[in-house]
Amino acid sequence: MISPRDRSYRALLAVPTLPRILASMAVARVAGAMLSIAIVLFTLTRFRSPELTGLVTFASLLPGLLLSPVAGALLDRHGRTRLVILGYLVGASSMALIGGLALADALPAWLLLGIAAGSSLTQPLTNAGLRSVFPIIVPEHLWSRVNAIDSNGYLAATLVGPPIAAVMVLVLGGPLTLMAIGGMLAAAAVILVGSPDPTAEVASTGSLVADSWAGLVYTWRNRTIRGLGLVMGGLNLAGGVLVIVVPVVVLDRLHESAALVGIAWAVAGACGMVTALWFGRLESRGREKRWMIWSAFGSGVAMALLLAGPSLPALFACMIVTGLCNGPLDIALFTLRQRRTDPAWMGRAIAVSASLNFSPYPIGSAITGGLVARSLEVAIAFGVLACLVSTIFAVKAIPDEPAMSEAPEEPEIAGGVR
Repeated sequence: MISPRDRSYRALLAVPTLPRILASMAVARVAGAMLSIAIVLFTLTRFRSPELTGLVTFASLLPGLLLSPVAGALLDRHGRTRLVILGYLVGASSMALIGGLALADALPAWLLLGIAAGSSLTQPLTNAGLRSVFPIIVPEHLWSRVNAIDSNGYLAATLVGPPIAAVMVLVLGGPLTLMAIGGMLAAAAVILVGSPDPTAEVASTGSLVADSWAGLVYTWRNRTIRGLGLVMGGLNLAGGVLVIVVPVVVLDRLHESAALVGIAWAVAGACGMVTALWFGRLESRGREKRWMIWSAFGSGVAMALLLAGPSLPALFACMIVTGLCNGPLDIALFTLRQRRTDPAWMGRAIAVSASLNFSPYPIGSAITGGLVARSLEVAIAFGVLACLVSTIFAVKAIPDEPAMSEAPEEPEIAGGVR
């Protein structure tokens, strides 16, 4: 039994199954961070097309985001860990297929787009599945701590994944790098095998379609989750810009090696880890909204630094400020969403919310792929504008009141159980 007075990070280790879940997430997130850079470098170097690079990023994300209501309903109704394992294995198979076809010189652009789109279909399961377990198995007084670990896991992956991927692409080539990433996803699945699924209250009609629609309605009617979607949507639109802009700046403007792309993202990850650990020590209740406002504004300032002209100082200043803003942003987002979601809707709310938040990211990448071919500065300004709009949404769209007052807005589940 964990004492409510024990708010230390050490107390998290006493939560049953949590260490194994965190280990699996760590491996998968490093693989994901490697993939976000490796697929861009692979496409740029193989096809020499920023436009196709943006489309591949778009295809690798958006189809799965559109299916997030179904994924959320599945997570609420069935074993979360089993579905996460399925998602990891689909991702591993897709990376092996792309790498193998590329080595055989049998990978046209249309097939790359198709495999990328297919691999995205199970991503909502992996993105939301284990995260929806946290508020079920972790005591509420430790939510800030586990959210800090969650955020730091992502940021640590950003620290180590991109430079490893960039060096591997440089030394081994894109196809072998993608196949290695597939192997890491398979390893994450193996780590999770045998981990029991927590039991939780469920609101269900017995129909997958009806449950999926109800989850979408619940998420939209929840004022806090809707507000978070508006804020994070703009920030992820800017993130989609940055993931294309950084390699273009490094490779085309500064004429540096691909390894510098990974180093730049590693710097952002390291800075984010510092602020995530610091803010994770603080009581977040009543502070989340302010943290989001200043993080969104700071992200815009970070991207604006690149408008001064492509240079190494501007690039690293941008990545440092971006990383520093990520720590408090993640903790505020995760904690606020957990606190203001009915546990019976946790799987659907997190799956739909995460997809709603992230769906502008591939759109930003697709748009930026076309913009940078014409004007790098316009692409950067587009990202800055998205951050400033997010700042306004953080002020206006996130309610101040404790959100369980939003419970009456839940959709009715005729004939279902809660």
